[in-house]
Amino acid sequence: MTAELLTDSIQDYLKLIYELTESGETASTTALAARLGVAPASVTGMVQKLSTVKPALVSYKKHQGVTLTAAGRRAALEVIRHHRLIEAWLVQTLGYSWDEVHNEAEKLEHVISEDFEMRIAAALGHPDRDPHGEPIPSAELVMPKDNSIPLSSLRPGQEATVRRVHAQDAELLRHLEELGLIPGARVKALEVSRFDQVMRIQVRGRKEASVLGPAVTDQVFVEVSK
Repeated sequence: MTAELLTDSIQDYLKLIYELTESGETASTTALAARLGVAPASVTGMVQKLSTVKPALVSYKKHQGVTLTAAGRRAALEVIRHHRLIEAWLVQTLGYSWDEVHNEAEKLEHVISEDFEMRIAAALGHPDRDPHGEPIPSAELVMPKDNSIPLSSLRPGQEATVRRVHAQDAELLRHLEELGLIPGARVKALEVSRFDQVMRIQVRGRKEASVLGPAVTDQVFVEVSK
């Protein structure tokens, strides 16, 4: 399937399958339907179509979920590169805040040309992270390695640096910024409840400690200090 035939809908499917499988989840038709807001039958029809085009973009077996082929992975990384470069451009050039860029990038990721993509990358100095710290695939469509772990994995006494925030919700992003939990911030785990995984953490430079639940700490990824 040529780039011209990769519709917005197909690109959304490939991007979501990549995100689910890379995070260790199963890209089941049920999960895809829930995230895309469509009927499971529609998802089944789409993944069957994507598994039979030449070259096939996905591998699909009933009850076993969907995985990307090499061609599907390249197509997914291309749209992810567009999305994250656009987010970086909106923040660095147009003055958007990190909680404003996701929806704009969702629209623009499908329509920019490869020349426009290269010009954005060059103007920004070829960044390897977006405003949320998420890695940006290279021009060769290689995803940079990321060794970060969820903040929720820290044990009391461990210190770490925030590397990325895997969140799209604008309200959550504003909340994290208020707490100082942005890429580059230094944090220390003070206490972790063994019953509900609620954490008390200290962000360097903040007077007060913060108490956070898994809904937040699972979205913030850190690199532990050695």
